[in-house]
Amino acid sequence: MKSIIKPAFLALAMMAVLPSCEVERLPETSVSDETYWRTESDLKTAANYLYMYLPGFGTFTPPGYNNTFNVTYGTEDVWSDDAFGLATNNISDGSRLAPATATDYNTNYLLIRAANNVIEKAPRASAATSATIIDRYIAEARFFRAWGYYALVQRYGDVPLILKTLDDTSAELQAPATPRAQIYDQIYQDLDYAAQKLPTATALGTADYGRISNTAALAFKARVALFEGTRSKYHNYGEPTKHLKLAVDAAKTVIDSKQHDLFSGSYFDLFQLAGEGRQNRENIIVKQYGVSSTDRVATQNFFRSSLETGNMNPTKSLTDSYLMKDGLPTAKSPLYKAPTKSTDVFVNRDTRMSDTFFKMGDAWIGTKLVFDIAPLVFNRTGFTFRKYSNLDDWVTTQSLIDRVLLRYAEVLLTYAEATYELNGTISDADLELTINRLRARGGVAKLTNAFATANGLTVRDEIRRERRVELAQEGFRYWDLIRWKTAEIELPKPVLGNYFFRTEYGTTTAVNLTSDNYILVQDASFRKFDPNRDYLWPLPINEIALNPTLKQNPGW
Repeated sequence: MKSIIKPAFLALAMMAVLPSCEVERLPETSVSDETYWRTESDLKTAANYLYMYLPGFGTFTPPGYNNTFNVTYGTEDVWSDDAFGLATNNISDGSRLAPATATDYNTNYLLIRAANNVIEKAPRASAATSATIIDRYIAEARFFRAWGYYALVQRYGDVPLILKTLDDTSAELQAPATPRAQIYDQIYQDLDYAAQKLPTATALGTADYGRISNTAALAFKARVALFEGTRSKYHNYGEPTKHLKLAVDAAKTVIDSKQHDLFSGSYFDLFQLAGEGRQNRENIIVKQYGVSSTDRVATQNFFRSSLETGNMNPTKSLTDSYLMKDGLPTAKSPLYKAPTKSTDVFVNRDTRMSDTFFKMGDAWIGTKLVFDIAPLVFNRTGFTFRKYSNLDDWVTTQSLIDRVLLRYAEVLLTYAEATYELNGTISDADLELTINRLRARGGVAKLTNAFATANGLTVRDEIRRERRVELAQEGFRYWDLIRWKTAEIELPKPVLGNYFFRTEYGTTTAVNLTSDNYILVQDASFRKFDPNRDYLWPLPINEIALNPTLKQNPGW
């Protein structure tokens, strides 16, 4: 059985906040700081609050706010070419405008403010608590501060760097944005501190499963450094070599720690209750929901509210990325045959495809127990994502399946990609250590340098393909396109769906088709991406009005 992290009401009261400007100020509450920060229990309760900000599924409303101030998680892939929802998405099709407010901007500063509060006040417990314990909870807070700043700089670039709690008179409220390079240096410092002071995953064990470990800090550092290393390389700024080396070193340290390994069960079960808890050493960071209906943090309804109802559906572009079992793409493999029925799409294919997409015969929903074909009125691409689907959860609408936020497979992918980007090559030994372990899970032939050359493939593209397939439906694709500077190529393309199997789909739903009979979901004429504008998100207009030293990002 897994343990769960429960934020106490005391912490919620202590940390209550009200929306303000570009950095959140924490007013004093009925809880006295002078009497609170005394024991390890106090520190743990305060740190527990930070875990609420890990992205789960559905809508998150920070404590103290009404439901007009929230952020929705779980369908981020509709920003990319991997997925399409019930309607067009203004991020992926380039039609959005600069917003007046942005809840993700404010929410991350709420997290940073709460983390700074713990970092500043935890030492007050020194009379009754050891320095080791105090350092541990400061380390958790510094991890979460790094988490919040990475989310901000990833979207907006330069943002205000606030490393202490503020009040209404603080000069920092009118400070200009801090250059992204300086923010990354601070993120690395926080994560290095966390890696030094936090327990190992083994030491956390079952009792503290779900808390941040030292390898979680290192794995997240590898993610951050890969993003900035490749982004600076392909966008031609900064110090890509510095970041890529940090990514390689952090990922390799996690690998060498032997704290984690790939899940021994099926890829599908990795995203089910069977894949939860410390017995699954692949999971490094998760958003926890609970153990049972009576022992839970919360519940989620992601399958019924998002996957089944069409808020995020796979595209043909994503399906085309899945290799045939011989390790070749469909355009090159002699195993590929043009499909004549929907199940043909999965024949001789990477098995992770059938674990990620619904196919005929899979358990489906309470009103239709067995899946046959995607209903186009909801699943407009003719495909339906399958990760986290569970028939019992559909019936109860109260799923306790944790959301996996960082797993060992990503660490392997990061090590492979950062190694290649840093050196311009990768050895077969490193491919065996990383990419080929993941291909084995999907029943796909190994990748070697000789295999790539013999079949007219590039190793870089195959590493990127493997990342897309392994991490599909997990929210990575949009940011990969951003850092590789390929969003301007991929996002303006038409959005296509499955081959239109007329006898299976029927004709009750109007559908547009291409000349070769694929479902046309959105024509290219309705999609655009401005490379001079869209690689950064627009700062919220209200934040600029509150702090005139902030400058809007170019083109917005």
